[in-house]
Amino acid sequence: MSRLAIPADRSAIEAAIPHRAPFLFVDRVLELDPASIRTEWRVPPEAPWFAGHYPGQPVTPGVLICEHCLQSGALFVSDALSGFKSEDGVPVLTRLELARFRRMVLPGETLSTRVELVERVGPAWFLKAKVTSGGQRVLELSFVLSATGAIGKSGA
Repeated sequence: MSRLAIPADRSAIEAAIPHRAPFLFVDRVLELDPASIRTEWRVPPEAPWFAGHYPGQPVTPGVLICEHCLQSGALFVSDALSGFKSEDGVPVLTRLELARFRRMVLPGETLSTRVELVERVGPAWFLKAKVTSGGQRVLELSFVLSATGAIGKSGA
């Protein structure tokens, strides 16, 4: 049973993970089940990074699209754990691989993202993400999240 009421808005998202504006890249959780989560993020056209990232032809930095996926994954893990407790620490990226960018994302576009659980091994959550915008593929990637508390205990 999900702890997040679906659809979940920014206040529910902020209650589940430690990210905050201006570094919170999930606006809504649309679906959540034991195997996956579906989120959305509207790329703000007024975002300050557009002033310097290809001035005159602004493009959303790929690393921020990846971060959107990671935050979506952190929401999934938080829900599965019934929230991050102080002994858990916070969710962090421990591996990112197989990132395939399919097209650019422009200011004002809305990203729709599905993150699926591939496997859980101890404190490590192996996830894969697929991002679309306007029905077109944007990004696919695989990544692993772990909680900082678990990393400290394992000596990793």
